[in-house]
Amino acid sequence: MAGMVPEGQSFVTSSPLQFIPWMSFSPGLGSPFPWLRELKSEERGLYLIHLLVSCANHVAAGSLENANIGLEQISHLASTDGDTMQRIAAYFNEALAYRMLKAWPGLYKALNSTKISLVSEEIHVQKLFFELCPFLKLAYVITNQAIVEAMEGEKMVHIIDFNCFEPAQWINLFQTFNARPEGPPHLRITGLHEQKEVLDHMARRLTEEAQKWDIPFQFNPVVCKLENLDLESLRVKTGEALAVSSVLQLHSLLVTDDEMRKWKVNSPSMSKTDRSHRVLQMNQRTLGEWLKKEPVHAYSPSSDLASPSPLSPLSLAPAPKMGSFLTALRALSPKLIVITEQESNNSGSTLMERVMEALNFYAALFDCLESTVSRAPLERKKVEKMLFGEEIKNIIACEGVERKERHEKLEKWILRLELAGFGRVPLSYHGMLQAGRLLQTNNYDGYKIKEENGCLVICWQERPLYSISAWRFRPYD
Repeated sequence: MAGMVPEGQSFVTSSPLQFIPWMSFSPGLGSPFPWLRELKSEERGLYLIHLLVSCANHVAAGSLENANIGLEQISHLASTDGDTMQRIAAYFNEALAYRMLKAWPGLYKALNSTKISLVSEEIHVQKLFFELCPFLKLAYVITNQAIVEAMEGEKMVHIIDFNCFEPAQWINLFQTFNARPEGPPHLRITGLHEQKEVLDHMARRLTEEAQKWDIPFQFNPVVCKLENLDLESLRVKTGEALAVSSVLQLHSLLVTDDEMRKWKVNSPSMSKTDRSHRVLQMNQRTLGEWLKKEPVHAYSPSSDLASPSPLSPLSLAPAPKMGSFLTALRALSPKLIVITEQESNNSGSTLMERVMEALNFYAALFDCLESTVSRAPLERKKVEKMLFGEEIKNIIACEGVERKERHEKLEKWILRLELAGFGRVPLSYHGMLQAGRLLQTNNYDGYKIKEENGCLVICWQERPLYSISAWRFRPYD
């Protein structure tokens, strides 16, 4: 990340900022120290991190007056046009402010009552993300290769796409299927999206391409969100080989009213003293330490399920909707399911957990854009505000059923799917090779693909950002 602390250095011990009492400034006086604007990027980044964490602590504690002072100080240094840390701080600042506003439901509703949310803009931003960053392209290439390998020799193939908005993925699959020695299969794609116009466009484009490649093809549109899907509407037929593609969608089923998990936060396994010590440790870290990837711990079924802790990397939050969905999906006997998800643990029950994890994750995503696109273009700002910014706001400001961005790491997805009766399908070396070639051909420097437990993770530098795993129906013993 731009502005990251070099390894072995600590601005906590070397910077004059250590002498400034955090959050001691008075509100309403403008920038208390004009020289703060002249700080080097690294020092300003560290200072913003300190302010954000301190402000988040005040918000979590309900100390709104102190939190308000923090928001004002962050505003002096944050900027949606600045460097990576300034941009991140601007959106985290907004998210914390929204969370404070929710303490007054009437005020919050009044300020948001005239807000217009255009689905067309949301779709446009998704497409911009597809174009500006390679993550979705890589997910599509790897997913397609897994489908081609799983469907070798199959004459009737049915693919269900849980986020059907980008024709490029399936057009590429048409070409690959057409090159099979035995010829292409009869292909049916069921596309899921909440907007009928998007599915109409997909139907037209894919039908045109199928005719071009002389592939027998049908498109089955299903207009709804994944969380409201009735699996009967997928119209799975006997004799079809079924494949499912889920790109950044499955985590929406982790939404819950949080009542079932409150006992975790107050669990005897983590006392108030322990939680306070954890927060103190966070405040003492340097910028580099904060933005490093958290260590991955091996899963231990006995300890993890017996005594779940809100800070345990593999404690599974209760998710009744996810459980029933996976059970119903398994009943369809899919030959292959390929799942792409954010590699981040943003489903924590406490605000500070989510703030720290989200800072790690989105720092890397903002850094990707910093390296790929110059600061000026409107397209970059749209992705940062309307995609990343809205996700940050949901993670930080929302609770209960409103909080839909409950990302989980690969280890948790492996555990959930295995408990639901699915068996892992190792992703092939050929798929990884194709993905690597895509990065090289398009000069995507800094991006890496790594194998992990038969799955793949897409990294920015060394930070995993997205995971891709493949699964199959496993008959009951």
